[in-house]
Amino acid sequence: MMDKKHEAVLWEPLEEKAVKCNLCNHRCHIKDGAVGVCQVRRNEEGKLYSLSYNSVCSTGVDPIEKKPLFQFQPGRMSFSIATPGCNFRCDFCQNWQISQYPRMHDSLLGQSVTPEQIVNAALQHGCTSIAYTYTEPTIFMELCADCGRLARTKGLANVFVSNGYMTIEAIEFAGEFLDGINIDLKSFSEEFYRNVCKAKLRPVLDTLRYIACQTDIWLEVTTLVVPGLNDSDEELKQIANFIAKELGPHVPWHISRYHPDFERLQGDSTPKETLEKAYNFGKDAGLRYIYVGNMPGSGRESTYCHECGELLIERFGYQLGQYNLINDCCPGCGTKLAGVGLERVENL
Repeated sequence: MMDKKHEAVLWEPLEEKAVKCNLCNHRCHIKDGAVGVCQVRRNEEGKLYSLSYNSVCSTGVDPIEKKPLFQFQPGRMSFSIATPGCNFRCDFCQNWQISQYPRMHDSLLGQSVTPEQIVNAALQHGCTSIAYTYTEPTIFMELCADCGRLARTKGLANVFVSNGYMTIEAIEFAGEFLDGINIDLKSFSEEFYRNVCKAKLRPVLDTLRYIACQTDIWLEVTTLVVPGLNDSDEELKQIANFIAKELGPHVPWHISRYHPDFERLQGDSTPKETLEKAYNFGKDAGLRYIYVGNMPGSGRESTYCHECGELLIERFGYQLGQYNLINDCCPGCGTKLAGVGLERVENL
């Protein structure tokens, strides 16, 4: 791999110059000269390094709704960055060209971009947050932290789009700068996580519980519904009930339509009927905010008051229409909308 390295965080030394990485729940034991599951953290003579700190491979200016975060600074723009690599190996990954690049090519792509340059770019583009996204931000935590701490001093928020496989230690470390997160709850099956992601379900559930119950980080959850893998009525009900009962009915659930990609090019996209069923299961479970994604025109993209049904934030894809909030509350019944940074801004 390219010799671009930066001393890592959250690791401990073991015998014979081996190390243990405590950043994600693989908790890799890495021998001298080897890399972890993510392929971007290498042990060199008993010290762990991040290889991707100086390999920013993607940047963009996105609506925050694209993350998706619908109740975190709605209508604002977020400066998005990524480095290559991932600690999952999902065979339908839609960003596989960069998430799986180190594993497929035994090298990195991207360039060195300083935290100062990233923060300045966010400000120059009129963004109100930086999103660490496209690949898994947990495994480039060092860059996230340096950017995030600087961003905070400039009035910018920080958000992750994550698979949720970070350790509790990593959550606490990121809590110094992290304001919001969308976590993929890909399935409610250990078999799915083992066979498809090459990971485990339980750590993701633990991460979700910890963030929802032990931190002030704003949380939204996404489930990509894949036909034949995680689309049974039972599993969709399990996910909806888990969010409502263990995370809280105020936590938004994004039900996302699947399209074949990467190594799973056969088969069909998720039927609209399946997404509608999932939406109704969420309602039955008591979830207050449910959205259907990757299906423009579904009518399930807008935010409504969970008490009286008043339209609060109208959406067409990532574009906002009507914006009906008074001091973050429903104009009809006065119920407060859960979220962060909900005040209307001039460009809405």
